[in-house]
Amino acid sequence: MLRAWLQSRFPQLTDLDDIVQEAYARVLAARSRMDVRQPKAFFFATARNLALDHFRRRQIARVEPLGGIDELSVLDEGENVAETVARNQEIELMTQAIQSLPDRCRQVMTLRHVYGLSQKAVAAQLGISVRTVEAQVTIGIKRCTEFVRRRQP
Repeated sequence: MLRAWLQSRFPQLTDLDDIVQEAYARVLAARSRMDVRQPKAFFFATARNLALDHFRRRQIARVEPLGGIDELSVLDEGENVAETVARNQEIELMTQAIQSLPDRCRQVMTLRHVYGLSQKAVAAQLGISVRTVEAQVTIGIKRCTEFVRRRQP
């Protein structure tokens, strides 16, 4: 039942069995230390938190600029040098702006605006409400706008 729930909630998760096993081990360890009044709820919450930790670790490990260095240094024959440099500077500035956001806000903005996920998909992947996604996007856009304004000459 937990495997099916995790699969429906986190379709991108490939290590379902590892998450289930780790959750089971943590629940057993917790039961030896304290009285678990609702073991099923505790088991599901533990598995959800492990899945979210998995995505957080993966997100942190994959923080990179929006474009690779090689891609940024190659000039397109259809553009002049000034346009290419300006575009590359804009990409770098937006990358810095997104990276300056608080963790949750950065995760939401990255999933929503860099990877193009819907608000519902972002909410499902991070285990938060759609309303929270909306609020984090609003905060992220405001903070990115302020960041860019502070950096503009």
